[in-house]
Amino acid sequence: MTLFNIVLIVHFVAFLFFLGQLAVLFPLQDKQLHKQTIFLGVTILITGLILVALKYPHVNLYKVIPKSVLFLIISTFCGVYSGKPLPKKIYWTLITLTVVASLIAVFRV
Repeated sequence: MTLFNIVLIVHFVAFLFFLGQLAVLFPLQDKQLHKQTIFLGVTILITGLILVALKYPHVNLYKVIPKSVLFLIISTFCGVYSGKPLPKKIYWTLITLTVVASLIAVFRV
């Protein structure tokens, strides 16, 4: 259980750093992701997979699969636009996908 909690904290902190980076970019005219942003996306994906592996028989697949797909899309955008200016549509897409993924994780059905 301790390992699960540590991985969950790392997952949550990486997610907060990513969301914080998007929030810091909000007032800027020229929005540009840091080159290390891809590592946050990969960290979120890997820790998410580890969390699923640690809870395997009791996994809510209806939450895990859409959330993983959203993080994969977010990581792809981060990889493509790493170190490059973000178009407004991509920036708002990243924010929307991040918020949707967090809502999937938080709400119980």
